[in-house]
Amino acid sequence: MNELIKTFKQNDGSLAVDGRDLHNFLEVKERYNDWFKDMQKYGFTENVDFISFTGKRVKPQGGRPQVNHALTLDMTKELSMIQRTDRGKQARQYFIAMEKRAKAQQQLPIPKDYPSALRALADSMEENQKLKPAAAYTQKMLANPGLETTSIIAKNYGMSTAKFNQLLHELGIQYRQGKTWLLYAKYQDCGYTHVEPFAYFDQKVGTKKVANTMKWTQLGQKFLYDFLSSQHILPQVERLTLLKG
Repeated sequence: MNELIKTFKQNDGSLAVDGRDLHNFLEVKERYNDWFKDMQKYGFTENVDFISFTGKRVKPQGGRPQVNHALTLDMTKELSMIQRTDRGKQARQYFIAMEKRAKAQQQLPIPKDYPSALRALADSMEENQKLKPAAAYTQKMLANPGLETTSIIAKNYGMSTAKFNQLLHELGIQYRQGKTWLLYAKYQDCGYTHVEPFAYFDQKVGTKKVANTMKWTQLGQKFLYDFLSSQHILPQVERLTLLKG
């Protein structure tokens, strides 16, 4: 079954849904906090039908930490039905089908202490929210099959191109030949880079010239990410996540 709305599974098999993920899928125009407050009027009970938790990450522009909720599947189905929209019907049918499939495979035992299990799921969801920026960066990097310039990669690490090139040199990855950076022999035949010519205007002599530039393949970008991570050098988005964590 294709995942329509993300669920979180605990070791005991219980499932929960991220309230904000559901809100986004249902395409509710009302602000999440206002919408959820209205939905509580239908008789849902905290620590039974849902668990509230506060994300550790603060909005980039400042303000209070973001409040979120881990919802039971029963509450999720009811919320979907209450919306009386095609999206709501689609979500409800999806979770009904998911429950039937899980029960048929005996993957959905009823936890002995459901509120405690829900709290554990809330903690798991909060941790997932903390990791989203790092995961998004890696997925974006691996999703791009084209070549990437060193300057773009350097920017992702919060460095100038010159500083990043020097760092890779000091780490024994590349050396400079004329105006072109090239990989050391240890890495040059691994498919990490592609060298191609480019034209530029030499102001000193007033003519156009051709030089070579090195770009990184998808495999090379993954190599850099893994190598630098092993040296505790992380992209900006991951460093910010750790600081806010």
